[in-house]
Amino acid sequence: MKLDVSKPLLDLNDRLAAKNRALFDEHGIFVLDMLASPGAGKTSTILATIKQLRDRFRIAVIEGDIASDVDSQRIKEQGIPAVQINTGGACHLESKMIAKALDVLDLCALDLIIIENVGNLVCPTDFYLGEDAKVMILSVPEGHDKPLKYPGIFQVSSAIILNKIDTMTVFDFDERAFRASVAQLNPRATIFPVSATTGQGIDLWTQWLANRIETGSKVTK
Repeated sequence: MKLDVSKPLLDLNDRLAAKNRALFDEHGIFVLDMLASPGAGKTSTILATIKQLRDRFRIAVIEGDIASDVDSQRIKEQGIPAVQINTGGACHLESKMIAKALDVLDLCALDLIIIENVGNLVCPTDFYLGEDAKVMILSVPEGHDKPLKYPGIFQVSSAIILNKIDTMTVFDFDERAFRASVAQLNPRATIFPVSATTGQGIDLWTQWLANRIETGSKVTK
């Protein structure tokens, strides 16, 4: 007999996530769970997204890190509400952590919450937080073979942001192979090639997100 020791933990997480989801629905807030490995450019992509959408939507950010508040401070410097969650070693955010962060946000004054999950390509895929969509960021320097090595995160993502495309000529990145792998794993996922630092491609990504926010389209868990 084989026991799945993770099931009780995930069941509890999902029950708490449902409460988060009900709260988001009550206030009409779209919630995005941003996933990536360390150094892929999550914070820079979030900042570029805020720059494009802040005049259309009221935005807040929940920052997840093992330690420090460096990223949340960068968000606050832009005049955007940000809540820091330090996991103390845990490799992912859980719905109970999000619930505590929501206590310090004015939900009546928000249209969009962006959750920057802990940098990890494995653990966050299994934890529903009550979000509308998970979006994964892969940077060009990480290599085109990541979908083959970490299929789960690509399968749960509604969109894939391919960041740092301005470095494409420097690294041995086969974009055709990357797209083929993603299409095999998740043919419904849209791929957005961007450079968060230069702004290239950000308009297409943010228009996709804006359409999701305005239509209230949700991902079925």
